[in-house]
Amino acid sequence: MTPPTQPDRHTDVGAYALGVLDAADAERFEVHLVGCDRCAAELEELMGLPPVLAEFKASAPTPETITAVPGPGMLDGLLDEVTVARRGRARRRLFLVAAAAVLIVGGPLAALSLKGGEPEKPAPPLASAVRAQYAEGEQVRSVDPVTKVAAGVSMAPRTWGTQVVLELANVKGPLSCDLVAVGKDGRRQTVTTWAVPEGGYGIEGSAAKWNREPLYAAGGAALNRGDIDHFEINTLEGRRLATVKA
Repeated sequence: MTPPTQPDRHTDVGAYALGVLDAADAERFEVHLVGCDRCAAELEELMGLPPVLAEFKASAPTPETITAVPGPGMLDGLLDEVTVARRGRARRRLFLVAAAAVLIVGGPLAALSLKGGEPEKPAPPLASAVRAQYAEGEQVRSVDPVTKVAAGVSMAPRTWGTQVVLELANVKGPLSCDLVAVGKDGRRQTVTTWAVPEGGYGIEGSAAKWNREPLYAAGGAALNRGDIDHFEINTLEGRRLATVKA
């Protein structure tokens, strides 16, 4: 008897980045991600997309009407487009991919914002866009005295709350982590989650360039900037890696 075909976890990158996998599939993908450089690289390219979609939705005339969830076909197509762009096509292609995703989520309202034509300059890759968001926001940082994890948080006010970008270094995996915004009134809101591969992020002297680079992860909190007291970086098992005072 022929054994059943194992699911191809490579195709889950887009769904994982947009947060539409169920808990079991997300956990399976995170296990796969630890040992897959291909998926790790593709996930970094897609990490900037969820906050872009969230801000677009918040700025629409009637954001409460935008309730559609991207389907698996769109996610596969999005991943395919990123792969094509890596093979040498113009960087404007990545802008068109993001615009197509917004169009599916936002419907006719999103289409109104696309009638102005293509941008004058090509949009940068999504990973570079996340780094740019980090550089443009108000930045706070710290190094945990126990774990030695170095964390920086960039904050930018938005109509829906606060856009948050994390820079994380000197952390080794495998780990699954989250960034939590803690309000001055004690409210706690998860900003984003991610997986750390075995080689880690921001590890000085690492043989692999990928592991020497810090992690940049973007998300948002429904708290105004002035209402945030601090941020916590934890493993999903509850172990504290770092705290950053806002």
